[in-house]
Amino acid sequence: MGLPRKSLVSLKATPYYHCVSRCVRRAFLCGRDERTGQCFEHRRQWIEDRLLELARVFALDVCAYAVMSNHYHVVLHVNAAQAAGWELHEVVERWHQLCKGSLLSQRFARNEILDAAELTQLAEVAEVWRARLTDISWFMRMLNESIAREANREDGCTGRFWEGRFKSQALLDERALATCLAYVDLNPIRAKMAEAPEASDHTSIRRRISAAKDGQQPEQLFPFIGNPREPMPAGLPFRLQDYLELVDWSGRCLREDKRGAIEEKLPPILDRLQIDPQHWLYLSRNFESRFKSLVGAAHSVRSTCERLGKRWAQGIRDCERYFPSPAAS
Repeated sequence: MGLPRKSLVSLKATPYYHCVSRCVRRAFLCGRDERTGQCFEHRRQWIEDRLLELARVFALDVCAYAVMSNHYHVVLHVNAAQAAGWELHEVVERWHQLCKGSLLSQRFARNEILDAAELTQLAEVAEVWRARLTDISWFMRMLNESIAREANREDGCTGRFWEGRFKSQALLDERALATCLAYVDLNPIRAKMAEAPEASDHTSIRRRISAAKDGQQPEQLFPFIGNPREPMPAGLPFRLQDYLELVDWSGRCLREDKRGAIEEKLPPILDRLQIDPQHWLYLSRNFESRFKSLVGAAHSVRSTCERLGKRWAQGIRDCERYFPSPAAS
């Protein structure tokens, strides 16, 4: 039996989480069904649009995503500080973009005067909404439910569209984060849906590359802000240029005609993160299946398990092998 989602999320351990949601029976419900020839490709755009729309409502930043034929990946950053700074009016306004709210919140949104007792009651409810607006499970619920309703309406049927639970992995350190980001961005390359990252439809890497051509970063995505330093602004702790070079290099090595060959000139980000190139290419193919719910250096996984009250750390041996501590590398 899977553990409750709340027992696997610890913002003290990390604000970064990799989530995967799959269609029931792994059917081709979002792309093109090779068996019947029916095309559902337009649904991939539904998911991408809804994903980015919800990110503007929740206190969650989208770091990477890839919408595939029968599943999608998203790497989320929980921005608890942003949610903590919201005034009552903003919490209510954001929640109303998702749900109707309550009679009190609707009156408040219309600028009707509430007495002290009503304001107190609304403030208590709003704190529940504030917590939900930083909750990954609520984000995934709002995303998946809206897509399922639209797909069932289009098909003229009822029933499940997604599997019951989405998979989540906590990314405990920079190496786990960088590896997961690249794993997500390289999904279409591995699946032979695209030959290059810039040609990968419905992915964050294509959006980043398009913006980078104009010297920009896309507003819809959590920005790359460079290597760690003090003070550290909000953003991904890598240089954008280094990351794009890493994804391009990895994509070339993952192509069958390259047979995973290691070029002499390696992206500098691999040196900084102290990741073996052979390990990197292996994880670029197998990150999701190789690790369980906690990913990072072994000492980080163990300490997080203690904090979460878990008695064992699944996948700890793979963490020791692929993300060794600096002293052991």
